[in-house]
Amino acid sequence: MSLPEQRPLAEVEGIKAASHRLRGTIGGGLRDEATGAIADADTQLTKFHGIYQQDDRDLRTERQQQRLEPAHSFMVRVRVPGGVCSAPQWLAMDRLARTHANGTLRLTTRQAFQFHGVIKRRLKPTIAAINEALLDTIAACGDVNRNVMSSPNPELSGLHQESWQLACQISERLTPRTRAYHEIWLDGEKLPDSGAEAEPLYGPTYLPRKFKIGIAVPPWNDVDVFTQDLGFIAISEQGRLAGFNVVVGGGMGATHGEPDTYPRLGDVIGFCTPEQAVNVAWQVVAIQRDFGDRSNRKHARFKYTIADRGLDWFNAELAGRLGHALAPARAFRFLSSGDRYGWSKGLDGRWHLTLHVPSGRLADAPGRTLLSGLRDIALLHGGRFRLTPNQNVIVAGVRAADKRRIEAVARRHGLMHDQLPSALRREALSCVALPTCALAMAEAERYLPDLAGKLEVRLAALDLLDAPITLRVTGCPNGCARPYVAEIALVGKGPGRYNLFLGGSFSGVRLNRLALENVDEDTILAALEPLLAAYARERLPGERFGDFLHRSGGLSGATEVERKQA
Repeated sequence: MSLPEQRPLAEVEGIKAASHRLRGTIGGGLRDEATGAIADADTQLTKFHGIYQQDDRDLRTERQQQRLEPAHSFMVRVRVPGGVCSAPQWLAMDRLARTHANGTLRLTTRQAFQFHGVIKRRLKPTIAAINEALLDTIAACGDVNRNVMSSPNPELSGLHQESWQLACQISERLTPRTRAYHEIWLDGEKLPDSGAEAEPLYGPTYLPRKFKIGIAVPPWNDVDVFTQDLGFIAISEQGRLAGFNVVVGGGMGATHGEPDTYPRLGDVIGFCTPEQAVNVAWQVVAIQRDFGDRSNRKHARFKYTIADRGLDWFNAELAGRLGHALAPARAFRFLSSGDRYGWSKGLDGRWHLTLHVPSGRLADAPGRTLLSGLRDIALLHGGRFRLTPNQNVIVAGVRAADKRRIEAVARRHGLMHDQLPSALRREALSCVALPTCALAMAEAERYLPDLAGKLEVRLAALDLLDAPITLRVTGCPNGCARPYVAEIALVGKGPGRYNLFLGGSFSGVRLNRLALENVDEDTILAALEPLLAAYARERLPGERFGDFLHRSGGLSGATEVERKQA
């Protein structure tokens, strides 16, 4: 097997190589009480342990004037394959949010839990408590396979259970084998070969960049499978799981002003049986390990490996490693990428309640005590919770005898209302952005409610308030809320300024286009008003907003956001 040409390696590659399998000097840094931070090199390594060092950017200037170091804290992400957890696990996460974090719990677009505001001296107790709940944070971040997603709706078919089981199998198979996690965070025994143990998949320097896997069950594309580095699309034949179409090379990240970085939709390359899927995942990750760009991290994602070398090369390389070519892909169709709210009844007679959580943020506020409400439900609930890729939560497997009590709790805490939020809010996503994300250029989570309110006024005047339209807002171009497949997306460019993208697909199968660059809210609303008015007047029955923009020419003059994909 020939390896890519050697070029100067990115700095992070050296940090990983010298880290003794992700240990670095993290242990000593945690004991240093003179600072709330850890060493710069260790901030790259803690990502592999599910931890990002951050600081409160709202306080930066004030603290600089006081000659104080930034208000450092840490974001801790919990790995939850397929987003499924038990009621006791939910209660454990709730307790940590209130005792070790900032009093809130966030549900991410990758079906994981996220804590914000954890200070350094509380990191070890937090990780230990997560471990006691039979969850962990290893590989929730870093240059490895991240949390494996799967379509979360258990009421639809048996395929969802099998897809979740595959997500768990892939997650376990692709988890790093280093004992650093247990030694640092759980005070595990240090063996003589610590720092030299085998990493059969990742090797000493792991992957060039992060890697994301998602499993979709048509007709719902709630995992946005074409935005994943590797996707599996469940194929049902005669009511049974026949296998999976394999999708490779998707990804959302980009960098403003650098045209060689771009979002890309994955390509369907074939079909595998359920028994073959875990090995397919292993071999695809191994190809990226061997051929991904380790000299330029902005060009290190799997999508660029595919774009640069081509699908013919990749298919041949994969077939050589598998020992066979994939079978031809099979037919499928996606209709939506959203969630279905309220009660639904499963095939087993149990009930499932999907609750809307704005931007995935569970917090207590006057009139809407979401964190407390889910805690009270977890105390009543004998089933499971499922985090959705759209930052919502499903109370799954509810017995008929508990249904009325659980709904009463949900209503008392503002988790349920007689009328759902507007269709726009139900389909909206945002990233965290300010004040904690170091990459954020503009507001996202804190801005989305205000933006949605102003759009709702215009939609109501056009009798479009019940028309589902995907809206996604991110504070930077890295794409954490998958903005580049939304029908309307705002991507942060600077304080109060965004790039406006239009024309994605409601089912997540088409990239949108850059319509306006570096504009303020007034300009964005002025641009959307005539397009929404035309949609209200001229749409066909059942036609989605993004499809209408393409059919009507509403995107004429817009720039295709993805220039590299055929």
